[in-house]
Amino acid sequence: MRDEYDFSGTKRNPYTKKLKKQITINIDKDTIEYFKEQASVIGIPYQTLINLYLADCVKQNRKLNISWT
Repeated sequence: MRDEYDFSGTKRNPYTKKLKKQITINIDKDTIEYFKEQASVIGIPYQTLINLYLADCVKQNRKLNISWT
C-alpha cells in the first residue's frame, strides 16, 4: 500500500446527498400489507415503494390534513 495517494484529480460523489439512513419505525400491519401488495404488482421491494412514496410527499411539499371528530 502506498504511503500517499493523489486525489487532486477526483470528483466529488454526486450521490452523497442521496445516501439513505436506516431507521426503525412502527407501521400498522394493514399499511405494510397494502404496500407489500402494491410492490409485488409493480415488481419492486415494498420498502423501496414506501421510500418512493415518502420522497414524493417531500418533493410535492404535501401537508397532512388531520381532523379529529
